[in-house]
Amino acid sequence: MTTIMRLMIAIAAATAAMCFDVPASRAFGDAPWCAVLELGTGEVYWDCQYRSIEECVPNVVAGNRGFCNVNPWPVSHPPKTAARQHRKRHVQ
Repeated sequence: MTTIMRLMIAIAAATAAMCFDVPASRAFGDAPWCAVLELGTGEVYWDCQYRSIEECVPNVVAGNRGFCNVNPWPVSHPPKTAARQHRKRHVQ
């Protein structure tokens, strides 16, 4: 996929996501990408366990009606700090 196509897909998905009023209880996962799956009768399920759009697309193409979208409820993880190494000092 070209960069322009990816940008167009991301914009279209973000626009579509704004049209949905999905409660947080209908979402699963905290990864950056979600598969938005149609459950029928107007209900959707956000499966947010994909680290990239490339991981998400096969799930949607595999027969699940829906689309991939950027996670609208991102969870920011605190930055990992380097473990401090303690050295014993030898007094001479």
